[in-house]
Amino acid sequence: MSPTTTALLGFISLTLALLGTLGILRVGLTLKGVKAPNSFDPSGQDVSPFAVRLCRTHANCYESFPFFGGLLLLAIAIDATAITDGLAYYFIGARVLQAVIHLASTSNFAVQVRFAFFLAQVVIAVMWILQFFKM
Repeated sequence: MSPTTTALLGFISLTLALLGTLGILRVGLTLKGVKAPNSFDPSGQDVSPFAVRLCRTHANCYESFPFFGGLLLLAIAIDATAITDGLAYYFIGARVLQAVIHLASTSNFAVQVRFAFFLAQVVIAVMWILQFFKM
């Protein structure tokens, strides 16, 4: 499996893991009788601060998939993974670290570090786009 394919699979797996965690949290609260299954606020604000961070982390994954995942898919589709392979592991590493930090804290320091990992992903994406245009 190429680094590009691994990064794409990692991105999809991260998104699904966050969704699964959210599902487990909500099912647990439903089974305990704390909340009705149709009463959850999509933002997680009705559950806990962690639930809010979990919902936002998951949403951040699917909100950014069209451009980050799209570039990885483009590279695979046009057989240009040579463009994305070199930075694919750095990309997915930054994505995972951004998610973990988002789940852990919303302190000023954590938000700044999380933004640095997001910015790294943006820089990588811009580098990939520029290379695609050179083709």
